[in-house]
This record gives sequence, C-alpha cells and structure tokens, in this order.
Amino acid sequence: MTLSEWLIRTPVVLPLLTFVLILALWEGGTRLFNVPSYVLPAPSRILEGFSAIPASRWVEHVWSTLRVALIGYIASIVISLPIAVGLAKSRLLSRALYPLLVVIQSVPIVAVAPIIIVVLGTDDLPRIVITFMISFFPLVVSMTTGLMATPPELIELSRSLRAPVWREISQIRLPYATPYIFSGLKISITLSVVGAVVAEFVAAEAGIGYFIQFSTSMFKLPQAWAGLGILLVMSLALFQVVNLAQKILFPWSLPKERR
Repeated sequence: MTLSEWLIRTPVVLPLLTFVLILALWEGGTRLFNVPSYVLPAPSRILEGFSAIPASRWVEHVWSTLRVALIGYIASIVISLPIAVGLAKSRLLSRALYPLLVVIQSVPIVAVAPIIIVVLGTDDLPRIVITFMISFFPLVVSMTTGLMATPPELIELSRSLRAPVWREISQIRLPYATPYIFSGLKISITLSVVGAVVAEFVAAEAGIGYFIQFSTSMFKLPQAWAGLGILLVMSLALFQVVNLAQKILFPWSLPKERR
C-alpha cells in the first residue's frame, strides 16, 4: 500500500496534517513578518488568551451558547416536520406557504434580531427564536424534498390497498426522505450555533458570541480568537453527533462506502 492510498483510507490523518501545516505557516508567518497581535495573533498567543480565562468562565459561556443552540434546533425539527408533510401532501398548501417561507428566509436575521429582542425581552426566548429562524428553513426544504422524492408507484400502491395516510407517511415517505432529512439536520445544527451567536451579539450577558464581542471591544484579540476556536469545535462536535446518529440509527440511508 502506497502512502497516498494509506492517507485516503485513513480519513482523520490527512485533515489533521493539513490543519497542523496551516497552524505552522500561521505561526511562522506572524513571527517572520512581526504581525501585531491586535491584527492577527499567532496560534501561540491564542493559546495564551485561552488560558487567561478561568475554566469555569469558559464553561459558563459554552453552556449558554449550547443551550440556546440546542433548544432552537430541536424547536426547528419539531415544527419543520409537520409543515414539510403538509407541503408534500397538499399542492394548495405548498402554493400558499412556500413563498412566505422564502420571504422569511430572505429577510436578514441581523436586521430582525433587534426587533425580536425589543418585543420578547432579553432572556433566552428571543435568542431561541433567532436560532430557530436561522436553522428552520433548510430543514423544511430538505424534508419536503425528501418526502416528495418517494416513487409515485409506491404511493399509488399504498392508496390502492387503502392504507391510511399516517402509514403512507411513516412507512413509505419518511424512509425515502431519511437521507434528505439528515442532510438538512447536519446543515441546521451548524446554523443553530450561528443563530445563537448572532443573538448574543444583539443582547446577552453570557455566551461565546458575547465573549467575542466583549473581547474585541477591549482589543483582546487573542481571547476573541480563542472564543472563535471554541465555536469551531462546538459546531464540528455537534455535526459529528448528528452524523453518528445517522450511522447508528439509519445506516441504510448512507452510501455503502460511508457505512
């Protein structure tokens, strides 16, 4: 087996080596050209910024962002599924609702966020609503697309056998829609983190978004980059959780080479 074949068959090694190379170039470039830390801190300075904050404070910020992101994400799943079923089953409902969903998605959430904060207050509720609005649309689109991808002959067969609607949806449409649904779930879980951070930029007293905004206002760029690194790890971890759930619960919905 050649080195290139081994790297391809070991999917973790190649991204890790690339990441280490980028960090090395980053560190060497900032030191070679003497880049000020308030412009672009070196990775070593970012580690110092990370260690400058107590672990308990990091846990508080991470939990605040994670809590809002997960609640908004779960709410988007619960609300998206019945809407997607309605859009897939009813052409009239699709014509009536789908344009409205596109309009809502087209409105910049950064512009709407201050209005939501004023209307709903400054507790977790407006941040959950903002997170929901960002992660909701990809789920509806992917679920609807998956539910409508069912072969029409199967639908006709179920109707000829007088199968009830709930069996048509649960036993025919949903299995075919599972790959599409998980594609939407993977996109939305990362968008939920983005939504939580955007909400914290507008109004919050804790959270990684709040911490980054506060650090940049005090020109503590290494700490802000440390917060950005934690957000990156959080998004990747949540994405892998959804990916792992698909592999464990619905392995048949994955391509053979990824099972």
